Amino acid sequence: MAKRKTPKSEKIVDLKPKAEKITEQELEQLRNLVNASNMAHRDVGMIESRKHTLLHEIVSINEAIKKHQDTLTEIYGTCSVDINTGEIKRDEDEQANS
Repeated sequence: MAKRKTPKSEKIVDLKPKAEKITEQELEQLRNLVNASNMAHRDVGMIESRKHTLLHEIVSINEAIKKHQDTLTEIYGTCSVDINTGEIKRDEDEQANS
């Protein structure tokens, strides 16, 4: 059998007693941190849910705008409308055809 190159280490004795529980102060701090994390996750979920709802509303609004633009195009032809004054600005191509 081959000889060992490094000598056997001595057994290490841990003189520190093993704790059964953390202190009340440490437990309270841990609870506060976990609660803060849970609240932040809940808030992010609520924000994402609201974001999802708003994105669907934007799609609906854009569809309504498109329908209204189509109606205005049928009535007034192809043109631009100043959103602040309601003034119709005819496209140059349409003015040339008139």
